[in-house]
Amino acid sequence: MSAATEIPAAIPAPTGTEPPRRRKGGLNAEHGRWSVYLIGPTIVLLAIVIGYPVVSAVVQSFQLDQGLDKATGLFVEGGFAGLANYAHWLGQQCGSASCPPGSLGAQFWVSFGNTFFFTVVTVALETVIGVWMAIIMNRDFRGRALVRAAILVPWAIPTAVTAKLWYFIFDANGVLNHVIGHQVLWTSGEWSSKWAIIIADTWKTTPFMALLILAGLQLIPDEVYEAGKMDGASTLQRFMLITLPLLKPALMVAILFRVLDALRLYDLPAILTGGGGGSGNATTTLSILVVDQIRQGFNAASALSTITFITIFVVAFLFVRFLGANVVQTQAAQQKGELK
Repeated sequence: MSAATEIPAAIPAPTGTEPPRRRKGGLNAEHGRWSVYLIGPTIVLLAIVIGYPVVSAVVQSFQLDQGLDKATGLFVEGGFAGLANYAHWLGQQCGSASCPPGSLGAQFWVSFGNTFFFTVVTVALETVIGVWMAIIMNRDFRGRALVRAAILVPWAIPTAVTAKLWYFIFDANGVLNHVIGHQVLWTSGEWSSKWAIIIADTWKTTPFMALLILAGLQLIPDEVYEAGKMDGASTLQRFMLITLPLLKPALMVAILFRVLDALRLYDLPAILTGGGGGSGNATTTLSILVVDQIRQGFNAASALSTITFITIFVVAFLFVRFLGANVVQTQAAQQKGELK
């Protein structure tokens, strides 16, 4: 005995009223305009401070330096050089008349090797020691804040002060030789000067690595370690199977920052060993070579600085492209496993 339900008719809108119209573009367009207003001044400032010098250096690298013509002995103005400046650095024949032994051109590949040697060794040592220091700082114990502050002190000291400090330590009559009981010429020997740079740089910048790695460790939940303990995993197994995989994103960022910084190494070897050591160029890096070349020819130095810039850019690209892709794949695999 149910009656048919009647659907009420639509209530007509009051006369004289219209639905509100949306602005053209909506909220996203408004946010886009504000982002341009806020980011625009920063982009312009970066273009003036960074973009213009980089472009200017690239343009000048294709120009000849002013100087004396070897054939006539007359002073000549610089002109378009093409790839001559780059060929001087990259395609040199050391020992010939165009690249005499001991010249700046003869030092390029030596400086190139020194730069990458310092980068590989120091970053490897700083990563291992930094992980160990970060694990210690991440533990809950009495006086943890004091330990963290003490560990970060070397990083807070200016590099010039650090270089002078280690200069007195590495002196022939300094503290280190008295401790080891052996006379070592740390700042003038070929390999001893290299290891002096490595020791000083590791002491200074390891706290920076430890700080970034500590930030990654604090993101790992304690429940993961508790689950590992319940499954019977040992301390080493928890470190290898839990800590390192979950720490990989922060670790890759820390390594990338240190690699880019080490490739630009200048002040520490320049002050500690005078950019020489051993045969005269045992601790010469690309940055030191650029500064030395500026005193002889600005355009040739621009070519060398461009080569250094491209080298650092390629290294950064390889880190982001390959190591970054692995991190993304790992996170995607973890999320896929959680969904299953």
